[in-house]
Amino acid sequence: MTLLQLEGVSVRFGERAVVDAVDLAVAEHEIVCVLGPSGSGKSTLLRVVAGLQPVADGRVLLGGADQAAVSVHRRGVGLMFQDHQLFPHRDVGGNVAFGLRMRGGSKQSYGTRVAELLELVGLPGAQGRAVASLSGGEQQRVALARALAPSPRLLMLDEPLGQLDRGLRERLVVELRGLFSRLGTTVLAVTHDQGEAFALADRVVVMRDGRIAQAGTPLEVWERPASEFVARFLGFENVVDAVVSGGAAVTPWGKVTVPSGAPEGERKLLIRPAGVVLSPGGLGCEVVSRTFRGTHVALLLRPEAGPQLEAECGLAGAPAVGDLVTVAFAPAEVVVLPGE
Repeated sequence: MTLLQLEGVSVRFGERAVVDAVDLAVAEHEIVCVLGPSGSGKSTLLRVVAGLQPVADGRVLLGGADQAAVSVHRRGVGLMFQDHQLFPHRDVGGNVAFGLRMRGGSKQSYGTRVAELLELVGLPGAQGRAVASLSGGEQQRVALARALAPSPRLLMLDEPLGQLDRGLRERLVVELRGLFSRLGTTVLAVTHDQGEAFALADRVVVMRDGRIAQAGTPLEVWERPASEFVARFLGFENVVDAVVSGGAAVTPWGKVTVPSGAPEGERKLLIRPAGVVLSPGGLGCEVVSRTFRGTHVALLLRPEAGPQLEAECGLAGAPAVGDLVTVAFAPAEVVVLPGE
């Protein structure tokens, strides 16, 4: 069942459309993460749903009801901003409990809930601490706990873990997904961190210039980017012009076998780094740089023809900078991109 429905939603700042005719449905208990570069409209979209940003066109429906005349505090949504917006005159416990106090309930019940949430976000026993004594990362964790406290029917997060260190961020993503699943919370989140979005989300939405460039499961978006823009936004750089015909593509790197059923004609071709394989008798390249990635080595190669290539190889026997190597292309890692 759909909880949130956006129908042709547009927001304009002067003549510029910051959000442009966006249609989006979020099902109950679904976790949707919105990705996109700065200025793509993703944070504005959250403000529209919360009722903090009026729309020029379109409708926002929650549970099937049009929210045009519904005030912010009556929408039953939680919103955590990137800049925390904590109450400086309340201690940590008072900040986290604020939403519970507004909803009603006994001190004992919300005291237990506050303690559980502070444990979750890595601040156990911090109820009595002053907000001014917290680091930026700690304030972000308190803001997250406060947003979760009232168990809103729709929880919206704007860069929820952006100021946390990598280890805590990775732990919280796993714990948050488990928590949202247990509570049945519906989540609409904005993040710049693709790894965070892909680990947290049931569905990923990539935005560009106020419009949705692609929406799908993390696996669908990763394996089949809808355009060169999406591919490059995901960090793939091996994208070139190609002419596809008869199961192969003519590229600046030579002829490349493409997956069965790939669209033909003049196209953009993506080869993931994992598909650039060190192999005798292939395309000659010079190793420009190598970077240790923990489980593999990332290589930047200068081929005999065509633009530079990103490649991956195992730790054992990885070539050094300046070495000459030859590479082949694995068809399973080749993607013929749809048009823009």
